[in-house]
Amino acid sequence: MSSRQKSDFFRQIPSVDDLLRDAGLAQLAASCGHEALTNAARTVLARLRNEIGSGLLNNSALQLAIDGLSGAVEGELRHALGYSLQPLINATGVILHTNLGRAPVSAAAIDHIKGTAETYANLEFNLTAGERGKRDVHVERLFQRLLDEDANPREDSKNATRTSTIVVNNNAAAVLLALNTLADGGEVIVSRGELVEIGGSFRIPDVMAKSGAVLREVGTTNRTRIADYEKAISERTRLLLRVHRSNFEITGFTEQAAMQELVELSRARNIPLLEDLGSGALVDLRPFGISGESTVLDSLRAGVDIVTYSGDKLLGGPQAGLISGKSNLVARMRSNSLFRALRVDKLTYAALEATLLAYVRHDYGAIPTLRMMQLTKESIGERAEKLANKLTSPKLKVEIIGGESLLGGGA
Repeated sequence: MSSRQKSDFFRQIPSVDDLLRDAGLAQLAASCGHEALTNAARTVLARLRNEIGSGLLNNSALQLAIDGLSGAVEGELRHALGYSLQPLINATGVILHTNLGRAPVSAAAIDHIKGTAETYANLEFNLTAGERGKRDVHVERLFQRLLDEDANPREDSKNATRTSTIVVNNNAAAVLLALNTLADGGEVIVSRGELVEIGGSFRIPDVMAKSGAVLREVGTTNRTRIADYEKAISERTRLLLRVHRSNFEITGFTEQAAMQELVELSRARNIPLLEDLGSGALVDLRPFGISGESTVLDSLRAGVDIVTYSGDKLLGGPQAGLISGKSNLVARMRSNSLFRALRVDKLTYAALEATLLAYVRHDYGAIPTLRMMQLTKESIGERAEKLANKLTSPKLKVEIIGGESLLGGGA
């Protein structure tokens, strides 16, 4: 396209004022506001100028674009004033899909969020004492019911015999807070085979560096023995770290230190043991068809001091990072100023409280993630048949084929 032809095309573009004189757009101004409509018109006209400048339009395409300017402005206005976050149908076959928001929360959680959000709430007010309280209490009582009763604690101090839990905004934040509290300026020993990368290209070594802790890698990618941990311990060692390989496997010529070996070493050298469990199952998943996935309680029973895990994966609740473990260590994290920067709001607490109540009641069917995990092949087939019968069109050929679902991309 020549410069002369482009100039001719540019002259045919109406001004913003001329475009807004369209009768249909004038009605939109009354309902959506003149400023919003003007911004939409400017966006559409700028887009048209860019297309002309790029030589993408011929004369007929230009006339078609000009004739459709009013509709384009209306569409741009709907986009600008509408919600970007929208509900979707998950047809990926992955139950816990990070890009689709991971776990859908329960109906009870939605009701509790609504009731908490639309009015004031006792987030940090003790109704019994009539004074300021702590936001942790709304879920701490439930976590104690689920984790504290059967945990197998150490006997090295009276305060360490209880299990406490605090909540931050995601599991990466939980790991960050735990490392910063327990190992800032000191060394953390971790196997090379557990230096995983989590979603969004964030890596465990990067999180550790931000915490102020120093990474001390031991073993090799495929083989790490308990002796490797023991040899690496020095006066600078502050923490032993076990990271769940949630999104990959190492097969073949492999070896990994057993959890009990790490616990015994931790006790013998008086160095806390932290496990980044990741997905954070609260119940035995074998009845749901998932084997080999240890629970938070399994880790605490084994003697792990601190466990970090997610709220919106296997737990089936809202996005949150959960830190459960010995109460004296959790208390140190609660008093860390970083905890306030990472804490969650009343809506997260509401959703988490409703989710945990379902666990306390053993009402696992109320949690969508666990309910979907329990679906049989027959029930899924019946649902597929009903959907196929509704998709009647001469342009569509609908066929039901067998397949397998994944629990999660990183779970």
